[in-house]
Formats: sequence, structure tokens, C-alpha cells
Amino acid sequence: MASESGSDETSGLIASPRGPRPVRVFVALKIAPEIADELAQIARELERFPVRLIAPADIHLTLVPPWSEVSIPDAAGKLRRVADRFGDFTLEFGRVGFGPEPRRPRFLWAECAAGPDLSQLRAQLLLAFEQTDERPFRPHVTLARLRGNGAAIARKYPIDRDLALRQRVGSLELMQSPPPGESGYKVLASPRFGGNPEFSAGARGL
Repeated sequence: MASESGSDETSGLIASPRGPRPVRVFVALKIAPEIADELAQIARELERFPVRLIAPADIHLTLVPPWSEVSIPDAAGKLRRVADRFGDFTLEFGRVGFGPEPRRPRFLWAECAAGPDLSQLRAQLLLAFEQTDERPFRPHVTLARLRGNGAAIARKYPIDRDLALRQRVGSLELMQSPPPGESGYKVLASPRFGGNPEFSAGARGL
């Protein structure tokens, strides 16, 4: 994972004469390289179709959707305080298929178990960053973005299979979205979980 060192990188603001320019950031869980490679291999089955494959290094599970942040150090501090309240847990990948709607798919993604601890972690993060997300929580990692007629792609090459992949998660990531026209995400902060969960006794496993 990108967070193995447990370091907090707080660079990323773009200076301007009028002060720091907001940076587009989000909170996510990085997927371990060996699992990301296995998932990316499944997605490569679609490379003959009009899709944009996600590079293994960029595969992640979003917990707080993107927002514009003017102070990366402040955001990193909020992330660290939430991480301190939770312990390591196991992320389980149960299925890979097209989503979010079977009739109008836009992605190929791998879905994860939405256990109470993961949901609780997400709720605390949304509260800490004063963000909202009214959509039902369907934890997943995007493997490919479908271009054009996604339903036609899904009909020509249906992918719907069970997975049995597990990953131990020990940190949170504050990530920066790439500028328009570019690719690749940047990890700005990666605090490790504190190992002393105060919100539930079971935050060590889903």
C-alpha cells in the first residue's frame, strides 16, 4: 500500500499572489498492490472496447467524495484525528461486475462488504470534513470507466463473477485528484490507524 511508511505528506497547495489555491482532494483507502494487480488484470479483458482502464497504482476505495481544500495541513490533521480512533480492519472484495445500474452501466468495479465498521468510519470522516453524500453507501473500487454505450459493452462482454480477496487496512489516505487532462492520484497524507477504536469494539475486522 502507499501508506506502508505511515508518513504524513502535507505538500500539494499551489501558491498564487492571492494566497493558496484550492486543491481537489478526497479521502480513500489504497488497495494493496497485489490485489490491485489482480483486479486490473480482470479489467484488461475489456481493453478492446471503448473504456478507460484504471492503473493499478490508482485503484482505491473512496470514503469521502472530492471537495476543494485550501489547507492541506488542516485536512491532514482532521484525518489523523479520525484515524486515531479506529483500529486496523479487513477489507473483503466479494464481486466484480458492471455498475452502478445494470441497465446503464458506467463502470466496471469490484464491490466490497459494507460492514458496520467501514460504514462507521465513513460516517466519522464525513462529519470531520463537514461533507455530505446522500447516495447509498456501496463500497467499491473502480477498475474501468465505460465510454459511449456501456450497456452494449456489458452485453458483448459480460463480467459478473464472485471474488474472494481480502486486504488488511492500516491507514487512511488524503488524496489529490489529477488536474484536468492529466492522470494519476497523489497521496498527500497517510496516517495509520491508532489501534484504539472508541466507536466500536469490532473495528478490527469486517
